Amino acid sequence: MRLLLVHPSALMYSEIFLRLEPLGLERVAGAARDAGHEVRVVDLQVLSRSRLMSELTSFRPEALGVSLNYLANIPEAIELAGQVKQAVPGCFVFFGGHSVSFVAEEVLEQAGGSVDAVVRGEGEPVIAPLLEATRDKGVDGVPGVVTAAGRGPAPKMLHSIDTPLPARDLMRNRRRYFIGELDPCASVEFTRGCPWDCSFCSAWTFYGRSYRKASPEAAADDLANIREPNVFIVDDVAFIRPEHGDAIAAEVERRKIRKQYYLETRSDVLLRHPEVFERWSRLGLRYMFLGMEAIDAEGLDLYRKRVSPDENLKALETARRLGIQVAINLIVDPAWDAERFRVVREFALSVPEIVHFTVMTPYPGTEIWHTESRRLTTRDYRLFDIQHAVVPTTLPLDEFYRELVRTQAVINRKHLGLRTAFGAARILGRNLLHGQTNFARMLWKFNQVYNPRRQLADHQLPVRYELPEPQPINVGDRHQLYVHTRGPARTRNPGVTD
Repeated sequence: MRLLLVHPSALMYSEIFLRLEPLGLERVAGAARDAGHEVRVVDLQVLSRSRLMSELTSFRPEALGVSLNYLANIPEAIELAGQVKQAVPGCFVFFGGHSVSFVAEEVLEQAGGSVDAVVRGEGEPVIAPLLEATRDKGVDGVPGVVTAAGRGPAPKMLHSIDTPLPARDLMRNRRRYFIGELDPCASVEFTRGCPWDCSFCSAWTFYGRSYRKASPEAAADDLANIREPNVFIVDDVAFIRPEHGDAIAAEVERRKIRKQYYLETRSDVLLRHPEVFERWSRLGLRYMFLGMEAIDAEGLDLYRKRVSPDENLKALETARRLGIQVAINLIVDPAWDAERFRVVREFALSVPEIVHFTVMTPYPGTEIWHTESRRLTTRDYRLFDIQHAVVPTTLPLDEFYRELVRTQAVINRKHLGLRTAFGAARILGRNLLHGQTNFARMLWKFNQVYNPRRQLADHQLPVRYELPEPQPINVGDRHQLYVHTRGPARTRNPGVTD
């Protein structure tokens, strides 16, 4: 069967700081190809809509899947589905991905017949049986699949994340993927899932708090096959298990793989196992993203981070000692007043690290969707991008956005623009010498993208597709939040499951 997979356009945040290869979509493509299907991929982050329409005309796909890991892309995907049905009558159109898994039935209804099915849960184990069932004109019994007739059996979870291999060779314009100075940059997955239960996050609810590890050999094989000199490790929390991080490091050392790395982890993980991160720093770990989320105990308790402010500060000191550059994330609460913004700006200016800001956003699949969503001021999918306020603000909305952009501008003053260009002249020159312009363009784009007038105007756009009203559930019963379910797991460490 001819299968075309599509990743939607870049969101606001990706216009500046990063543009990541769609690793999940590549793995689904790999699974479909392993099953004997002819597969093509179009990533609208790096390719134009006209290129997609040209592909529809020349390839004539029998099935087309759209990856929806972000709610804000849902309106674009629904409109695209309608265009596909017109251009290729009879094409089976389906959606899949993290965010759409939590609103599958509602999106099907909103699509008005242009979407044949939504896949809930992981895509790799379902793609082959889905395409086979599509040939037989009966997909209702495929695990994880939702159609107009209702939900089929529960989604299946990969037993091992060693396979399928991502079909990176299907991607065009790979040079457009980057994260900060790492330009170009590929992505790799060492683990999948998160055993913590932060109230603002849906990673743990999607995977049912499960946690799986790639074998060190498979992880090193994947790294060895990556052509890019830079790699982003996409794990929700890197190196939770120090023995796993060490085992992959040993394979990387044995094979003499030389890359520069960027990863995400938690402060408490870094503090418990600094020796693992030190070993990886010798292998090329240059950058680390720490989701601190708040600078005080009250905020950390609110988001159930299970980390103290002192631990966060000690983690920053540890990273500095190891020579790893850190990007911090803080969550902006719409309840902040001007004084709170001022305090946070002072903190951001007082530390040498990059400080990113994201707006507290209740997403379907998170606990705060059920505790905060009763106060939603909008259900426009497009505004659920962690850069817009979707619950009431203490300040008038226009003032909130002015304070937000003023606070975000700390990044611009400290780490972007002419000063950074001079400081990173060697990196910038090397990238430009190799035709890589993503990092260079990033340095001067802040004011074009982060603009309070633009953010306020986004609220005035006509709305055609809206998030469903949240359904009341007892959040004390965690299993009601899960997409994937599993049997009870034995807990080795507090907050960490196998």
